[in-house]
Amino acid sequence: PDLSASNNRNGEDSWFKSLFVRKVDPRKDAHSQLLAKKEDTNLYKIQFHNVKPECLDAYNSLCEEVLPSINTDAHYPCELIGTWNTWYGEQDQAVHLWRYRGGYPALTEAMNKLMQNKLFLEYRNERGKMLLSRRNQLLLEFSFWNEPTPRPGPNIYELRSYQLRPGTMIEWGNYWARAIEFRQQNSEAVGGFFSQIGSLYMVHHLWAYKDLQSREETRNAAWRHDGWDEVVYYTVPLIQHMESRIMIPMKTSPLK
Repeated sequence: PDLSASNNRNGEDSWFKSLFVRKVDPRKDAHSQLLAKKEDTNLYKIQFHNVKPECLDAYNSLCEEVLPSINTDAHYPCELIGTWNTWYGEQDQAVHLWRYRGGYPALTEAMNKLMQNKLFLEYRNERGKMLLSRRNQLLLEFSFWNEPTPRPGPNIYELRSYQLRPGTMIEWGNYWARAIEFRQQNSEAVGGFFSQIGSLYMVHHLWAYKDLQSREETRNAAWRHDGWDEVVYYTVPLIQHMESRIMIPMKTSPLK
């Protein structure tokens, strides 16, 4: 056999394959340091509760009775940002978003204090009888998004969740840091987060709209901005899976 020809072919194959290998720059900073807000140490927790269909009304009443008392009590270093039922997407599901000002120490302090709260322990016990399953994630907020603040209603909310390919979070952040300006026209941007614990390489974007028609018109308007099509083109390949939930605020949600 012609070894030189074989070596040449192997070299050509290696060169050809190298065209399709994504170059990764070595980094000395964690994603959380590069993407999160620097001026604060907010930590967020998002909870997904899948409720037995026959228990949904009782579950909502229980949450509306107990969660606001925790939110308004300065003894607990946590804030209830929003609490919703899904309308379209997963059915018979509740979603709760909490903020802990002070990061992980605040989360630990809040959990320790709640374990001494008789009302909360009773709530948790009753809640357990109503659920089919539950899961949560700990999140940080992207530096270029708004911080979620209470807003009047009525609104519907869309939670768009993206499972990214491992290693692409920085790339996602770079594109969305520019793209978010295209989605501020109607104050629809509520918050943008990325996971730290739970499902990893997960991004959540939270939007508010007056109704489904307003959502359609607002999303279509983004395509009239130069640069939006480029953002979509380059970010879609970063996604492994994506999901949309349309959610209705519970009566006591700070995000109405």
